[in-house]
Amino acid sequence: MKELRAKMIEEMKLRRLAPKTHRAYLGAVEGLARFYNKSPDQIFNTEIKKYLIYLMEEKKVAWSTCNVAMSGIDFFYNKTLGRKSISLSIPPRKHKQQLTEVLSLQEVKRLVTAPLKLKHRVMLMITYSGGLRVSELVNLKISDIDSKRMTIFIRNAKKNKDRYTILSERLLPELRSYWKKYHPMTWLFPNKRQCYPIHISTPQKIFYDAKKKSGITKGRGIHMLRHCFATHMLEAGVDIRTIQQLMGHSSLSTTSRYLKISTERLRSIKSPLDLFQEDM
Repeated sequence: MKELRAKMIEEMKLRRLAPKTHRAYLGAVEGLARFYNKSPDQIFNTEIKKYLIYLMEEKKVAWSTCNVAMSGIDFFYNKTLGRKSISLSIPPRKHKQQLTEVLSLQEVKRLVTAPLKLKHRVMLMITYSGGLRVSELVNLKISDIDSKRMTIFIRNAKKNKDRYTILSERLLPELRSYWKKYHPMTWLFPNKRQCYPIHISTPQKIFYDAKKKSGITKGRGIHMLRHCFATHMLEAGVDIRTIQQLMGHSSLSTTSRYLKISTERLRSIKSPLDLFQEDM
């Protein structure tokens, strides 16, 4: 199994799969091997399908968990072992599409100014003002902030894409104060030893603490600030293709979901009842 594991890791590295994907795919194959108590290269099509049915019907795992298991197993047999005859798929997920909750401008202001520590305020402000994912936030470097062009460079974002987003004029003096106080060297938000960026859980905790302190109950994690950025930009009249580029979305359809969230657009639309004459 060690040789097969090493070969699978090599194949994943060649395709530049993320470390998180490495762990998920390896875990999927290990789960299959444990289930049959034998090496995965000795397991064949019928047994693989029975295992996936077991996950769905007996263990009742979530659709996303089953999909990851299927993808990892499919990768192992097709890419690592070269068994082109194996083709795995599960039906698309059926679920109710829920709209993401978005804060008002005043609520965002309360939230990002709630922390007492300057560092914490800057983290929340830059996340909202640039529409960043939390993984993008923690991996920011000092060199990514360009005050002359008023841009923030996002490197190796989702699907290994680079992009630029906007640097807020209001944020710039806060960033300068932060730099003078903490003197970060390479990473904008480094760990205590200044050799690595902070862990992704740190800004999440800062967000939850700020949310509690500001009395806001809507929404969930820090990713909500990214949704707020897109929605508020749309409500300010920024065209959707520009928002798509700032957010780093591959598809315009992903950005278009914010059209559903924008309450300002709803308020600007008249009901047909309002078109009736006043003497109704």
